[in-house]
Order: sequence, then C-alpha cells, then structure tokens
Amino acid sequence: MNNKYNDLFEELIKAYYDDNFDETLSRIMVCHEKSPQETLAIISSLCGVNIKFDNNYVYNLKKAITEYTIHHRLIQKIKDCSHSCPQDENGKFSCQASCPFDAILYNKNEKSTYIDSERCLNCGLCVDSCKDGLILDNVYFLPVANLIKNNETVIAAVAPAISGQFGTNVTMDKLREAFMKIGFTDMIEVAFAADVLTIKESVEFDKHVNGPKDLMITSCCCPIWIGMLRKVYKQLVPDLSPSVSPMVAAARIIKKLNKDAKVVFIGPCIAKKAEAKDKDLNDAVDFVLTFQELYEIFKALNINLENLKGVPSIEYASRGGRLYARSGGVSIAVSETIEELFPDKYKHFKSAKASGIPECKELLEKALAGSIDANFLEGMGCVGGCVGGPKAIIPTIEGKIAADDFAYASPIKVPVHSKIIDNVLEKLDINSIDDFHNNEKIDIFERKF
Repeated sequence: MNNKYNDLFEELIKAYYDDNFDETLSRIMVCHEKSPQETLAIISSLCGVNIKFDNNYVYNLKKAITEYTIHHRLIQKIKDCSHSCPQDENGKFSCQASCPFDAILYNKNEKSTYIDSERCLNCGLCVDSCKDGLILDNVYFLPVANLIKNNETVIAAVAPAISGQFGTNVTMDKLREAFMKIGFTDMIEVAFAADVLTIKESVEFDKHVNGPKDLMITSCCCPIWIGMLRKVYKQLVPDLSPSVSPMVAAARIIKKLNKDAKVVFIGPCIAKKAEAKDKDLNDAVDFVLTFQELYEIFKALNINLENLKGVPSIEYASRGGRLYARSGGVSIAVSETIEELFPDKYKHFKSAKASGIPECKELLEKALAGSIDANFLEGMGCVGGCVGGPKAIIPTIEGKIAADDFAYASPIKVPVHSKIIDNVLEKLDINSIDDFHNNEKIDIFERKF
C-alpha cells in the first residue's frame, strides 16, 4: 500500500466495521479530487480487489469483497504518468531506479512507464517510489474483515520479524489480544513452522551433501531469492531444497489440523502476497497483510497495544525458528539442528549468506562459477533479512536486536527438543526423523521447482 493512501485506508476500515460502508464510499467518490475512474482504482486496490468504474460501483465493490477470488494482478499502475517525473543521472525515473530487476520500462509513445510482468518479481519496492501514488499493491484486509463478520475461523500467522515492530513493550501476548480485538480467532507464530522446516532442511542437507563439491541452497523464507533462482539462475535449481517457506508450512499445518480455518499471514514483505497466489501454493495462505497495513488497522479500530494486558500462550517456538527473522538466522538454526541430528555431517557444514539483492546476485554468481567456499547457501532479498523488509515499521538494526532478544529468550533451543513440535508432528503422522524421508508424509512441506 502506498503510504499516500493511509488515511483513506483507515476510513474504509472504520466504515466497514461501523456498517456505513456504502455511504462512506459514495462520499469519497464525490469528494475525491481525482477522476471517478482513478479514485475507484485506488479504493479497489485498498480493498484487495480489481473492479472498473460504472454506475453500479458500490454494489460491484461489495460483491467483489464478499465473493473474493484469487487474481494475480498484485502490483499495478492505476493510470499512465500524468506529467514528466524527474530522472536520475542514469536517465531512470524513480520507479525504474527502485526496481532491482529492470522490470519497469518506458513507453516513448505513451510517455509513461509500465511494469513488465515477465520480469517483475513483485518485491514491491516501486510502490512507495512513485510520489504520485500511481503504483499500488492490493491490500487484502477488507476481504478478511468480511470473513470475520461471517464468524469464520480466521487465524493470524505472524512472521518472526514482528518482534519489536509495534513497540518495545508490546509482547506476543499483547499482539495476540490485539488480533482477537480485530476479530481474529487466534494468533500463532510462524516461527513454529520454521522449526519444522529446520528439521526438514537438516535432513535435506544430510541427504544432499555427501562430498566436497556438493551444494545445498535453502529455500529459506524469501520469495525474491526463490524468484531469482527460478528466473535467472536456473542452473542452480537442482541444488535448491524442495521445501516450502515457513509461511506456507504454517498455513498447511493449521489447515491439516482444522480444515475450516482461514489463514492470514502478517509480515514485512509485499512479495509474500504474490507467493501466496503461486499455483502450487495457493491452497495454503488465504490472505497476506503487511506490518504497515496492520499498523493502520490498529489505528483505525483504536486498538492501543501498549495498554493491553495480553492473552498468554505456552512457549512453542524455538530460538532457531525465531531467528529466521534476520539474515543468517536460517543458517544458525539449521547448523544447530544438524549438529544435534547428524554430528558427522556437522563437521563439514559451512554456510554462506547474502542479504539484499546485490549480495544475493553476487553469491549465486560465485556458486555458478564454482568459486564458493560453502556447501549451504542462504539468501534474503532485503538487506538484513526480513527485519529489513519494505513494509517493516522500525529500522532494520532495531528489528534485528528485537528478533535476537526474543529468540535467545526462548526456553526451546533447538526444535528437536520440543515436545510441542513432537505432538503436532504426530498429528501429521510424522513420528520420527526417518519419516522426513517419506515423501507422502512430508508432502505438505514440499514443492516442485
């Protein structure tokens, strides 16, 4: 969501919760300074849908929200550039300069930039770069609110990077209560699913790395990293672990245990919205919200997190799972688990990490050239990892400190020591480490590249 439209987003949320959405929508359409077509395009994006303006726009918008169906237009330009935007020393407009994949091109005839969907990896860096607010990513809270109003079971699955994002005194228990005040049934830490994947990645390493030239690339939690491998560095895909991300794993676990549940992932990343819609993954996460969108939701509904008492839950996520929030965390978690499960292999474990797209490209280029002194590669598209995501609220270094503090306070050090994980895995018919070699039993944790 472009920050330019925060106030409008809050107004739509209040109206939806206060049951005066029709009147509010009509007033905004009449009073907004932009054309009806552009205004509805903005509102439509803020409601997570795509509809065109006509005389029946109120009905069509509400119907689109209540009958939400998956569509793949996540990031869009709502109209051509209205005037000449300043160019940098390389002749690039601001949106072009923000794009690390050269996916924004210039049409000389139209005198406007446009997004090349074949090159775009939906990182979302262009959204805030356009000062005119012409590039938007869809915001999916209104369809979520509709589920809540219909008394559906809706689970908030929060990314490990959420630590510290809403204030130093805002604990997981307070966040859990805040989600319940919004109307969610409950909140869980995705770090728990990261723990399960840590075990799986350790087994993958034991299976995949058997000699000095063998290499394993972790699927990690970053869709940009995966996108780079699939689109640019295809030769390395055979070395890529077939594991899904913690986000997808969390949703599939929840739905395996409660088939009626809807899952909403909350994180600092726009690209997660696109990952949730991937054809081989769209059975898992129903909607994705960002930390900044959640911040606006709390504001709109007058939820003061600092003043909440909190709804406590038992400790169920390990240090390693919570460290997935920042660069290097996956490597730490997997190495500690390999040391526990496969001590002979641990002697040969050597990781290399990259954070930020330039570092990721450099690391993968070295891997292609065979000039890398490592056998386990971890990459995250944002500098610092998820804590440096484009929709994080606090500075990256503060996010890393908060994530580390929360992780190292966990009484569970490695996931294989967790009785809670054992119990959940038993419900999934995974009863031993050997079962992680059984393709049928671990199917919910895998994807094909």
